[in-house]
Amino acid sequence: AMDQVRRAEMATDAQAVRAALGTGQRKTLRQLLWGMRRNPSSWSARQLDAMHWLQRSTLKSARAWRLKMALREVYARATAHNSIEQAASDLRAWLSWARRCRLEPFKKLAATLKERFDAVVRGMVDHRSNAFVEAMNGLLQQAKRAARGFRTSQNFIAIAYLRMSKLKHLPASPFAPAMPQ
Repeated sequence: AMDQVRRAEMATDAQAVRAALGTGQRKTLRQLLWGMRRNPSSWSARQLDAMHWLQRSTLKSARAWRLKMALREVYARATAHNSIEQAASDLRAWLSWARRCRLEPFKKLAATLKERFDAVVRGMVDHRSNAFVEAMNGLLQQAKRAARGFRTSQNFIAIAYLRMSKLKHLPASPFAPAMPQ
């Protein structure tokens, strides 16, 4: 949502963005782009400078960045206090702000989160993420590339099972003997 707001603002009113940053240099705009995406603790000196100007501006991008950081704070607090009631009240407050912010991507995000409110709160408290599924998808993509020369889908399925099962007793080379279990 934040990137959509930033892109739309650059497309419609690039002069205002340049004026708010105090410079017309492309490098400053690039630092702003990456500074908005990164965690503030890992900003470089240039990103820190660009974000300093952004935070003191009245741009839509600045509001979008504040909303993003507030949502990150809601998730961090849910992890810290591990209370469903507190996480729900924090998320409701953020949803109220996002619905009133006059930024369409954030209104859409707020509507999606409200629609799946209970599941989102449970996921915040239980510390769930889709990292495991994404890792498995990466392994499947590797297996798909490795099985490119084979003629049947059964070969792809066999390669996928072999890659994803993490069997330790198989040899690294088909010409080397297997290790005993």
